[in-house]
Amino acid sequence: MTKKILIIEDDANLMHSLGAQFGMNCFEVSFSDGTDYIGSLMTSIRVKKPDYIILDLVLPNIDGFELLNRIKADEDTFITPVFVFSDMSDADVQARCHNLGADYYFLKEELNINEFVAKIIKIIHNREKLK
Repeated sequence: MTKKILIIEDDANLMHSLGAQFGMNCFEVSFSDGTDYIGSLMTSIRVKKPDYIILDLVLPNIDGFELLNRIKADEDTFITPVFVFSDMSDADVQARCHNLGADYYFLKEELNINEFVAKIIKIIHNREKLK
């Protein structure tokens, strides 16, 4: 069964590069560039029902922390694993994300796209084995 992944990222080049990598690995990919508002994005998440979400924290119209909080507080979306992929390397930011329910936190500066996608796919395959 094809897994669905939602990429929420405002850098168009990064968003489409990630989408291409996940698409080549048999994921159904959807996108948000963060220009929509939090309510409409939450509605879209509930409708599309992604199996996984990749979330950048710094977005044009959305506070990434608030979106993470809403995803994890919503009864329809709280079980969806969220992979935060951010430039924010501060330990307090990482702790805040984990306290809000982020399943994983990755720094953009530490990984290139191929490494990031490989790590995510490995995590997903390991999670699937446990089911």
